[in-house]
Amino acid sequence: MPEVPAEKEEEPSIETVTDGYFEEEYYIGAADAGDFLIELGEQFKNKDEITITGDDWELPFAFGEPVKLDIEFEGDGEPELEIEVELSGRIGDDTPDIV
Repeated sequence: MPEVPAEKEEEPSIETVTDGYFEEEYYIGAADAGDFLIELGEQFKNKDEITITGDDWELPFAFGEPVKLDIEFEGDGEPELEIEVELSGRIGDDTPDIV
């Protein structure tokens, strides 16, 4: 009998997010959140571009200065702390001089 070729496993396709609107929300443990923030912080320190990835997506982002850091605390009822980092896209080349 002829040998039947094994089915090829398709690698999951990765969508690279470069325009439009994208949002993901995760509920994870504090240790996992800490690991994520450490890895993100290392990218901030070492590059002017970060890449965040999920199971089937990646989001590369070249950022400029300054980086906005917003810390918000609400202590009424159920206390809540929100820490937000806002990055502006890096602006391309310098504007040419007009003579």
